[in-house]
Amino acid sequence: MREAGLVVVGASLAGLRAASTARRAGYDGPVTLIGAEPHLPYDRPPLSKAFLADPDYAPPLLTDAGMLAELRIDLRLGEPASGLSLAEREVLIGQSSVPFDSLILATGCAPVVLPGLEAGHPLRTLDDARAIRDRIPATDQAVIVGGGFIGAELASALRERGAKVTIVEAADVPLVRAVGTEMAGVLASLHHRNGVDLRCGTTVTALDPKVTLSDGSVLDADLVVVGIGARPAVGWLDDSGIPVHDGVLCDETLCAAPGIYAAGDVARWHNPLFEATMRLENWTSAVAQAEAAARNAVGPAASPFETVPYFWSDWYGNRIQMVGVVTGDVTLLGHPEDQSWLALYRAGDRLAGALALNQPGRIMKYRNRIAGRANWRDALEFAAAVR
Repeated sequence: MREAGLVVVGASLAGLRAASTARRAGYDGPVTLIGAEPHLPYDRPPLSKAFLADPDYAPPLLTDAGMLAELRIDLRLGEPASGLSLAEREVLIGQSSVPFDSLILATGCAPVVLPGLEAGHPLRTLDDARAIRDRIPATDQAVIVGGGFIGAELASALRERGAKVTIVEAADVPLVRAVGTEMAGVLASLHHRNGVDLRCGTTVTALDPKVTLSDGSVLDADLVVVGIGARPAVGWLDDSGIPVHDGVLCDETLCAAPGIYAAGDVARWHNPLFEATMRLENWTSAVAQAEAAARNAVGPAASPFETVPYFWSDWYGNRIQMVGVVTGDVTLLGHPEDQSWLALYRAGDRLAGALALNQPGRIMKYRNRIAGRANWRDALEFAAAVR
């Protein structure tokens, strides 16, 4: 019988980082990394950016056979985990199983596909991105369904390749949940300034192959990409006993059940820094959570994990960065049409978040201040001092 050890389900950024962190923390037992895709782990953020904008761009791999051999990580690709038995302490893969002492769940998210939109291209995996990139040379008019960060990055890449782009967004303005109503409107202006037709408050009712909208208008399209969100990939955990609600429910140590932890897009945990339950879909949190989950899974004692959320996005040659959390109380330092500005979010007497356009060196200073629980007055004084 195969010896039980650490099993990591999900072979993307979080899963790979968890497996390698366990080894570097001194764990000497078997480590198995299970991935649904046939590819070696690769970096996902470029798929909606450089990969589409540059036909010769290859996404950077996060590992190679030599590194995996050195770390003694058994990588099993091309077949997703299909179930989990807590009683037997094993992960099911097709007709086989892998026993575990400790388990890290890092299965990420899967794109949302609504009825009637199946003909549109999703954008989540390397194969998805390749299918879109293959269509771009023959694309004069593209329609993107969904105005979130992926849709915006895709619009930027397609405009760079010379295509005319329409974004169809169901909400009155994109990204309200991500940056708040006021700043969502400011970011939306970037689309207008770069020649993108942004249509809000409407949905797609048919793809046949013309795109019919709920307001009755019809759009021609050589390419339709659907980016209306993603949901945690937790269906394989049905009937497993693992608590699930918009992700794997975890305590402040990222623990979902005895010996079982979660990391990355799939983890919903209590963040002590904000005294709130969060699920974060970004590169930085995936790395930090994976490292914390691995140390907790194989170490002598589990420690709470807290973080200041951070994400970035590139649109039309602009760098957008966000740290912390969104509140309804926001102060914009600068003008909405400036090439560079900073917005600060307030929660009571405390600095809660910061959003910046083209201020890459400045934004991380606010992340440190949020982590240090800076008050609002100090944040404003600091902002005035570093302008």
